[in-house]
Amino acid sequence: MNERDDQLLAEGFARHASAWATAEGAPAASVAAVARAAAALSLAVSEGHVCLLLSALADDADMASRRAALLASRIVGTPDAPGALPLILDADDRLYLHRYFDYERRLARRLTQARLAGADASAASASPALRAQLRELFAANAARLDGAADWQQLAAALALRGRLTVISGGPGTGKTTTVVNLLACLVALDPGCRIALAAPTGKAAARMTDAIRQRAQHLPEALREKMPRDSSTVHRLLGVTRAGFAHDAANPLPIDALVVDEASMLDLALATRLLEAVPPAARIILLGDKDQLAAVESGAVFAELSVDPTLTAACVRDLAALTGTPASAIAPPPPATPSALKDCAVWFTQTYRFARDSGIGRLAHDINTGRAAEATAWLRAGTDPGVAWLDTPPHASLDAALREMDAGYAAYAQAVADKRGIADITEAFGRFRVLCALRDGPRGVTALNAALTRRLRAALRLPGLAEGPGASPWFPGRPVLVLNNDPVLRLYNGDVGIALPGAEGQLLVHFPDADAPAGFRAVAPVRLPRHETAFAMTVHKSQGSEFDGVLVMLPEQRSRVLTRELLYTAVTRARRRVTLVTDAAVLEQAIATPTERHSGLLTRLAEAARP
Repeated sequence: MNERDDQLLAEGFARHASAWATAEGAPAASVAAVARAAAALSLAVSEGHVCLLLSALADDADMASRRAALLASRIVGTPDAPGALPLILDADDRLYLHRYFDYERRLARRLTQARLAGADASAASASPALRAQLRELFAANAARLDGAADWQQLAAALALRGRLTVISGGPGTGKTTTVVNLLACLVALDPGCRIALAAPTGKAAARMTDAIRQRAQHLPEALREKMPRDSSTVHRLLGVTRAGFAHDAANPLPIDALVVDEASMLDLALATRLLEAVPPAARIILLGDKDQLAAVESGAVFAELSVDPTLTAACVRDLAALTGTPASAIAPPPPATPSALKDCAVWFTQTYRFARDSGIGRLAHDINTGRAAEATAWLRAGTDPGVAWLDTPPHASLDAALREMDAGYAAYAQAVADKRGIADITEAFGRFRVLCALRDGPRGVTALNAALTRRLRAALRLPGLAEGPGASPWFPGRPVLVLNNDPVLRLYNGDVGIALPGAEGQLLVHFPDADAPAGFRAVAPVRLPRHETAFAMTVHKSQGSEFDGVLVMLPEQRSRVLTRELLYTAVTRARRRVTLVTDAAVLEQAIATPTERHSGLLTRLAEAARP
């Protein structure tokens, strides 16, 4: 929805809340207070917050009187007495929609249950075979680290010790390698171990499968054959039904371990439903990047679960016994915020894809640390070939940016023109992408996809597209991004396909499919779920993807969606080269603005941990 739709929804919710409170006989002052708070809460949720901080309400009331007025409205409950009331106000003056408070409390209880499920350290550390296997699997790290603690090995040992592990690291920090070695340990301990691999989008799930297959090549064949081979979207794993999901706490997944990649994309509701469907005795391993964009929907669950990498003394002793690392060397960084979720989180900070002093690495570090002035000064100097900045003021021509896009897609256009095989064309398309902060406007996804379509058709010497109602958008070489899940067609939000002629000349959209005979599955355009052209996509849609090069297009004006996390996510989609198209003011605003997602999950975790 756009801002106007959000405002209309907020106004409607405010009217509904005030009518409900009036029907319950609430005093007039309370009716007015709840209407104002309901509108603000609706807007907060539309912006990704789980709750509304009462301090954000712009009125003349002090906090005590504001709280009293809401509680007197007869439609606002408390955590101790939530009843069936539509709104909940906690002791720290957070106002929730009832369902979001319920999700938050349920998630905290499930996470606490996993944390307290019992450490396997005594049994694991008593196994010389397991200790030897950990040393063997991470031997390459030991040679490189020269005696320093190997946090990849320690993270694997932490997951073997307990039932909940949260591994946060940027691109190229070794999360997949760690998980492959961890899974090897699990199947070595129990060859019948049932392991589910999942990710929030189809693209991320496919990348996870490919990455694990590649990283597992160093394993002995007998062990490699027992490794899980497939991953799925979270929705497909849970089983979408008309009533919700097939798997839940009452009908848990038949698994012994769950590994979720790109977990930063999990919103509060989906994270709750997923983890409740995991059997109490199963391991949960969440992988992601705490510095990336949070979910599109409400919540920043992964970031909150990652805030505290503290390890207790007992845990350090167990990890030392498992890995042979001196206990004195196991020193995690201080927490960003103290949490009740100790002995669960690990931060990976060493990247193996690009050095911190490389172009992309340096820019990512400057963005993450809010060094806006330093970043723009360095970009202006243009000293690194891996990073370019097209300083483009508002209303300036985008000709230079469009030429950069043409260069990025040149190999793709040539592959289509040469009528190469679908595998070659798909590989060429996957090397480059245009990433936008917004959908609308002259620098948004819609406008750039239209411009790039015209330019590709001209390069391929195809006639211009017909315009107007009923005109077909299809042409050979059109890349499309799936926007809705379609389990019947096995197409999911985030899947990318390319339209090319089939064997009989008809245009078909070809999607990668490891199970198909040639590695691709063709679908008629008319059968596709909702989709759009995919030369340009939003940064949100790019999560879980990697490209050799990206062009990041920021809007002409400052916007509330422009944040440090959005820019960091966009820049780190690139392996080798990134081009920024923006002016200095917009760029500096993005770097200087961290994402805020209000929630009470850390409070709920503390409550769940109390005896």
